[in-house]
Amino acid sequence: MNYQDFYRQSVEQPELFWANEARRIHWEKPFETVLDHSRPPFAKWFVGGTTNLCYNAVDRWAESQGDKPALIGISTETNTEKVYSYSELKQEVMRAAAMMQSLGVRKGDRVLIYMPMIPEAAFAMLACARIGAIHSVVFGGFAANSLATRIDDAKPVLIVSADAGSRAGKAIPYKPLLDEAIGLSSHKPRHVLLVNRALAPIATVEGRDVDYETLREQHMHAQVPVTWLESNDTSYILYTSGTTGKPKGVQRDVGGYAVALAASMDYIFCGKAGETYFSTSDIGWVVGHSYIVYGPLIAGMATVMYEGLPIRPDAGIWWSIVEKYKVTRMFSAPTAVRVLKKQPPEFMKKYDLSSLKALYLAGEPLDETTSQWISSELGVPIIDNYWQTETGWPILSIACGVQEKATRLGSPGVPMYGYKVRLLNEATGEECGANEKGVVVIDGPLPPGCMQTVYGDDERFVKTYWSNFRQQVYSTFDWGIRDEDGYYFILGRTDDVINVAGHRLGTREIEESISSHPNVSEVAVVGVEDKLKGQVAVAFVIPKNAEPASTPEGRKALEAEIMAVVDRQLGAVARPSRVHFVGLLPKTRSGKLLRRSIQALCEGRDPGDLTTIEDPASLQQVKAALAE
Repeated sequence: MNYQDFYRQSVEQPELFWANEARRIHWEKPFETVLDHSRPPFAKWFVGGTTNLCYNAVDRWAESQGDKPALIGISTETNTEKVYSYSELKQEVMRAAAMMQSLGVRKGDRVLIYMPMIPEAAFAMLACARIGAIHSVVFGGFAANSLATRIDDAKPVLIVSADAGSRAGKAIPYKPLLDEAIGLSSHKPRHVLLVNRALAPIATVEGRDVDYETLREQHMHAQVPVTWLESNDTSYILYTSGTTGKPKGVQRDVGGYAVALAASMDYIFCGKAGETYFSTSDIGWVVGHSYIVYGPLIAGMATVMYEGLPIRPDAGIWWSIVEKYKVTRMFSAPTAVRVLKKQPPEFMKKYDLSSLKALYLAGEPLDETTSQWISSELGVPIIDNYWQTETGWPILSIACGVQEKATRLGSPGVPMYGYKVRLLNEATGEECGANEKGVVVIDGPLPPGCMQTVYGDDERFVKTYWSNFRQQVYSTFDWGIRDEDGYYFILGRTDDVINVAGHRLGTREIEESISSHPNVSEVAVVGVEDKLKGQVAVAFVIPKNAEPASTPEGRKALEAEIMAVVDRQLGAVARPSRVHFVGLLPKTRSGKLLRRSIQALCEGRDPGDLTTIEDPASLQQVKAALAE
């Protein structure tokens, strides 16, 4: 099928298009109206229909392929590995559902999940979906203050947690953080259900804290029927990372999300029932919701849930999983690939990767060097994709399941079906032409699977996302350009723009230029306040070979080389005022650069909420570089 025709139907006849896609899932009661857009920008999909995420992800496959693998739990932190068939997964989910019901959880109640990447976390999510409770997963190990604000916003009746997570063999105790968060929060959950992994001591609170395994023993043979939900009932709340002040809870529906994921697994990720899907993300992020738990299971695939690092016990661990479980589709982030690129090449050569059909990358822009390297190593298509917590599934990619289309280096692809993507001039609101930079926006209604609203705050939803231009469009807050063939290139956040003497420059453009220097491994560029020019660009570079940057003279020479590269590629106006050399860059645990924190340090300000930072030593390196 020609993708252009396919796409055109999806945006010109959305009701017909999505009515056809809705056949992919089970509806207990058929929907009466495909789309209700009577109160824009709010959109309701498949109105009147009843369905259930857990039924579509687990029960229907337990009936047809109950003995096939469903969930593969692997932890290189605890050296454990267990495969659950669809039948076994269904039973574990019913046990978890019965446990929740015994603790007073009912339809519409919120359950906060604060867990490491262990199977019980997936059981808890699916159990909530089964009984109509609304789950809110918070990244395991999140700091107490941030956790407390989420508890106060979601007001959970139950929190599911564990004694600890583990990273690089070191236990990260969760319970003290959770106890502190509950102490700080105004809302107090009735119960805390705790998985004891014997990694850290647990101090229990009498009458509130319940041991997971003890309660599970009481519900071994539980039979918990599915609670059928109206398509627009809430399935979950996921708080966007890096939120300051009052948390921003992305609220998702049931039916639209199920249909969107089912379609994306076919059209974008090309996964088939009986195959194995491996996403290296975490359930604390949207990728973990959509493409570790719900998406692959809705497609009847086995999904890998991995706790551990990509280079521990060695840099071959991911590829050993691909070989052992015959992984066909893999999803990761460019940062992880750059980490692997630094490792000895033999780790990729020693495993049979013939089952792998494609590697998908998202979460940050994919630079050309990284893309070319991993493509040559794996010999499979490297498919970039661009989306957000708010959208739940890709906005831009290549729909290989519709038409094989060439990828384009540096571009996440073209608009996916259902998304009316445009580029608008920030100042005038006018449509941008080819190769003209603008803000990436989407015309309403947003397709199925996207956020319904900000949890508990419709006004904030409209004001934040839909009120940035004279016309009512959804703003992604990302800069982009579109080439003559319709491929989009993302240039960074609109709030990461550097305004140098009236010239507006995206940090991503400068980073791409600096990355082309042969001795640059990673780079972060930030705009720093300057009395003369308004702002200047400052770059922080991790060199591939640290030797040239080990002396003041060497750093000066390398800095001059990098500046010359930017001069040649972008012009003198884009040249950084300084290039600093570091061994680490501050990142979140999901691999995103903390540019705002770097900028704050450059300007002598407080770097802000650092609860999601991966390695605090990286901030000290930035400070030390600035002091030189």
